[in-house]
Amino acid sequence: MTGFICRTSRRERTAFGVRFDIYRKVPKDLTQPTYTGAFISILCCVFILFLFLSELTGFIATEIVNELYVDDPDKDSGGKIDVSLNISLPNLHCDLVGLDIQDEMGRHEVGHIDNSMKIPLNQGEGCRFEGEFTVNKVPGNFHVSTHSATAQPQNPDMTHTIHKLAFGEKLQVQKVQGAFNALGGANRLSSNPLASHDYILKIVPTVYEDLSGRQRFSYQYTVANKEYVAYSHTGRIIPAIWFRYDLSPITVKYTERRQPFYRFITTICAIVGGTFTVAGIIDSCIFTASEAWKKIQIGKMS
Repeated sequence: MTGFICRTSRRERTAFGVRFDIYRKVPKDLTQPTYTGAFISILCCVFILFLFLSELTGFIATEIVNELYVDDPDKDSGGKIDVSLNISLPNLHCDLVGLDIQDEMGRHEVGHIDNSMKIPLNQGEGCRFEGEFTVNKVPGNFHVSTHSATAQPQNPDMTHTIHKLAFGEKLQVQKVQGAFNALGGANRLSSNPLASHDYILKIVPTVYEDLSGRQRFSYQYTVANKEYVAYSHTGRIIPAIWFRYDLSPITVKYTERRQPFYRFITTICAIVGGTFTVAGIIDSCIFTASEAWKKIQIGKMS
């Protein structure tokens, strides 16, 4: 008697649990497969697979978001900016080429030689200057000239080609397209040999933050230039290649981001559920129309 009561209790618990099943099952003998439904099902699966792969590609790929704000991002630099310069003067001897640095903090350095190298060109008739140095974060200039030479030439030829002028760390990111080396490739070989060249640079601090949170500090810049032959009351002024710079208070920040996993799952569920729902509606409409057409044909025959 007791065992009978226990079995009854299990059935009651099972029936109570079944009541909460919101995914009610339709018996197979009450369903009817059709060729149209099979075709729509195959198309539905292919479409879902295509959308899934598209979303998966977007989830794996990183997105780069940029923003602007007013700040000095690299406060640990000690108020310095790293500069990398590579320039060729094919008609000026290396003994005459020098780098001078000036700024509004009172710095005035003639013939800077630290971390620099001069490479003879054209059998010693020309020179390629490569140098790395720092400038203060204040308006100033640095220029390539013959000012540091022990004996000034009569007619220094300042025609040149700029291979590289960059500030801060080098960013090797394909998706970030900026003016980090705006003067790279500038060719002034056909200009007046006795002319001075002024490059006016507006430097924009740039921060790049990757997915791990590591930040790299670089600088983009815009450039305007002019070419002129300068004179004073004593005669023609010795030409030079001037790079006059000023810093923008606006900082550009690039941040790597990846789509959150919960958003990826939500999108996949929406794709699967939405596709099956729409496909079911289409299949139901086609099946209903087909059955109605069959009834019309049978009515005509009778």
